[in-house]
Amino acid sequence: MGQGIVMREAHFPGRAPIEAYGNGGFRFAEMSHKGSILCLPSGIYGWEPADRERLTAADFSRVLAEAAEIEIFLVGTGMDLRPVPRELRSVFKEIGIASDPMSTGAAVRTYNVLLADDRAVAAALIAVD
Repeated sequence: MGQGIVMREAHFPGRAPIEAYGNGGFRFAEMSHKGSILCLPSGIYGWEPADRERLTAADFSRVLAEAAEIEIFLVGTGMDLRPVPRELRSVFKEIGIASDPMSTGAAVRTYNVLLADDRAVAAALIAVD
């Protein structure tokens, strides 16, 4: 007998520019994803921080696991710029990652430019409506 629908973790196994954002999600690699995403050297992952207003190191476990391959880390904080909490900035600084918060739109544009330049960039992008 069949298993029925099997839900898998959202993951695109490669680096791709973000083609569009809005309506609560993103388009990349001719696909769409509803919700927030992490763009890492190992691919693009569906991601939802526990609290969008209070980001913690636990929200970035995948980023920390791939830190050796990341120089620049963009944090798209939604419609408005919100600072990365001091404790979280310290965690990134200790492992040698420069974190840069900005609105999600600015983070998408910056990510695409840095990706095209073949830079060691990663991004956490909070979905916007």
